[in-house]
Amino acid sequence: MNSRRPILIYDGDCHFCTRWIARWRVATGDKVEYRAVQDGEFPEIPPGAAERSVQFLDAEGRRFERARAVFLALATNSRIGRALDWAYRKVPGFAAVSDGFYDVVAKNRMLFSRATRLLWGRDVLPPSYAVATMLFLRLLGLIYLIAFVSYGVQADGLIGPNGILPVAQMQAWVAEHFADDAWHVWPSLTWLGPPDVMVTVLTWVGVLCAVLVMLGMWQPFALAGAWICYLSLVTAGQLFYLFQWDSLLLETGLLAVFAAPCFSRPNLKMRRPSRLAHFLLVWLLFRLMFASGVVKLTSGDPVWHSLEALEFHYFTQPIPNPIAWFVAQAPAWFQKVSCGIMFAIELVLPFFVFLPRRPRMIAFFAFFALQVVIELTGNYGFFNLLTAALALLLVDDAVWPRIPAGWIAQKVTWSRWILIPVAAGYFLLSLVPLAGTFRTTKPIPTAVLDAYEWLAPFRFVNGYGLFARMTTERPEILVQGSNDGRVWETYEFKYKPGRLDRPPPFVAPYMPRLDWQMWFAALGDVRRNPWFLNFMARLFEARPEVLALLASDPFEGKPPRYLRALVDEYRFTTFAERRASGDWWATEPRGIYLPEIRREQLE
Repeated sequence: MNSRRPILIYDGDCHFCTRWIARWRVATGDKVEYRAVQDGEFPEIPPGAAERSVQFLDAEGRRFERARAVFLALATNSRIGRALDWAYRKVPGFAAVSDGFYDVVAKNRMLFSRATRLLWGRDVLPPSYAVATMLFLRLLGLIYLIAFVSYGVQADGLIGPNGILPVAQMQAWVAEHFADDAWHVWPSLTWLGPPDVMVTVLTWVGVLCAVLVMLGMWQPFALAGAWICYLSLVTAGQLFYLFQWDSLLLETGLLAVFAAPCFSRPNLKMRRPSRLAHFLLVWLLFRLMFASGVVKLTSGDPVWHSLEALEFHYFTQPIPNPIAWFVAQAPAWFQKVSCGIMFAIELVLPFFVFLPRRPRMIAFFAFFALQVVIELTGNYGFFNLLTAALALLLVDDAVWPRIPAGWIAQKVTWSRWILIPVAAGYFLLSLVPLAGTFRTTKPIPTAVLDAYEWLAPFRFVNGYGLFARMTTERPEILVQGSNDGRVWETYEFKYKPGRLDRPPPFVAPYMPRLDWQMWFAALGDVRRNPWFLNFMARLFEARPEVLALLASDPFEGKPPRYLRALVDEYRFTTFAERRASGDWWATEPRGIYLPEIRREQLE
């Protein structure tokens, strides 16, 4: 026993012991020597002692057992171990509780061995996430690419010089009203040049950054560049880019910077992210899923409380697809059961993300399945793909097929002086929107609330929770034009419901911003949606950029003399109605959204 290293002696015939010794070996590295009592004679150890408890012999030959032996072994190479050993020695009652718990486990090894197998699976080694992180980052690059290309396709019609909400006009208004604080209110690189030109430049730079992330090249820098470009474009996009998935992409992209390795050329090697960087992304996933369930309950909506929401969801969602029509025909009991399963996934399983492997994998499969179902029955842009990418981070390396050792490089490391303050600040700020889902911020210190409010324009931390209140009717705006005030022609949109016989489209992961905004506008009135008058003005001018966002122009590029907007109530047809008419939708007139106006009234 003259070894320079301390020795931990354990019962080699105990499967429970050998599993946890394998984990402790990883934690302590070469700082501790491990030996089974069956492998030799240890005169320092009383007969039978090693079978009752692990024994720790320090470098000076002193013997310790039970919980103190475990803490001392871990303390050789672990801050947590040193903290536990300090608590054992200094905190009153901690030693008695620790040893008492150790004795309970030691006397019931078979039971705890089965529990270990149930929770961890074949091993209890500390999980690593090199494979999942590599796949997540490349998926994130793809999502950024989708977002930037989607933005570029629609930018001229939405915010261009002749668009619905010209970015140059809005930026000039911000500069006039906020002066020196304009950069804070409007955090966008469009300040650096003509806004319309900068929107194009930022879109293409964002595309380049997204491609570099997908290729695994300079990922931290490419992710930072993509984040800056997308924040700038989202700011410039105004109300057309106030959706939760835009905020989620920005928050995810910023956190991903700390999990990404830096390679200068395409590289298949994978790196393990730091545990703190990985935790922050998993914490975001937890907040996203848990808040989605909580807001439905705290909103007080009786339709959610009665589990009837899915009886309305499929036809009232912004842009349904054909599968939604078929699912909507399912009986009420099926919709209620589906709603109950959804609540279980969103309210219970988020806590599984912090548990050992098998509960964590249950959460992964449930989250992934939920996103697939939503993707198949609706059009929510890149939201479901991004949520599924975050869920992928729950799958540790032991679950994947065996990876050649040379394919996994060293861990991604950031200076503690950077990562710990960033993580602490982010965690504190994230408590604000999380508490807000419970409709209170009382437990949050005022300083944190002030910091959250000041940083809100940068979308570092965001609140989540779609469909807090379920709409039970579907009002749909019909935009019509006329040259004589008697014969009216309807403008057909590309994706939102219009003609009754046109099937609902598949459009995700593309995000048609105008069609979505029309859904929101229909839930209110024109006074709450002043942008709609801008849209009508552009139709009076027959602006090609705006007309390109529509499926058809009944006036073939010429401006109409009159415009109006009606509201009809839409619902899915039944099987019988569709067999009889061939229509996907049935409607009833509901009223007038915007009375007839002449071109001169908006000039």
